[in-house]
Amino acid sequence: MRSQEAAVPNPPAYRLDESVGHLLRRAHQRHASLFQDRGAVGGLTSTQFATLLKLSELGQATQNALGRAVALDPATIQGVVARLRDRGLVEVGRDPLDRRTVVLSLAPAGEAVLAEAIGQGRRANEQLLAPLSADERRMLVRLLRRLLD
Repeated sequence: MRSQEAAVPNPPAYRLDESVGHLLRRAHQRHASLFQDRGAVGGLTSTQFATLLKLSELGQATQNALGRAVALDPATIQGVVARLRDRGLVEVGRDPLDRRTVVLSLAPAGEAVLAEAIGQGRRANEQLLAPLSADERRMLVRLLRRLLD
C-alpha cells in the first residue's frame, strides 16, 4: 500500500498558471510578438522603441537620466544608446551650460522611425487588449502602475 501512495504525485502547492510573474512574462512575450509581427519598424527592438519614445517625450536627456526614465540599468542603456547612435537615430551633443555633460536627442531619422513605430505599438496594444472592455483596459493599466510605484 505504501508503494502505491508514493507513486501518486502530490498536487503542487504553487501553480504556474496562477503565478503573476509567469502571466506577466507571457503577456509581455505576446505583446513583443505582436509589436514585431509586421517586422520591426526600422529594425527596432521593444527596448529601443521605449528609449526613442521616452527621449521624444523628454526632448533631451543624459544617458543616465534616460536609462532611469525607461527603467534600464546603466550597462543596458549604454548599449541601447550606442546602437541607436550608430544607426543615426539619436544625436549626441553637449549641454550648453556644462560642456562636460553629454546630452542625447532624437535625430531626424529617429523621429521618422519613431512615428511609424508608435503606430505599430498602438496596434500591438489593441490586439493584446482586444478581449478586455475599455473599463478593464483602464483598470489593468492602473493596477500595473500601482504594482510599480
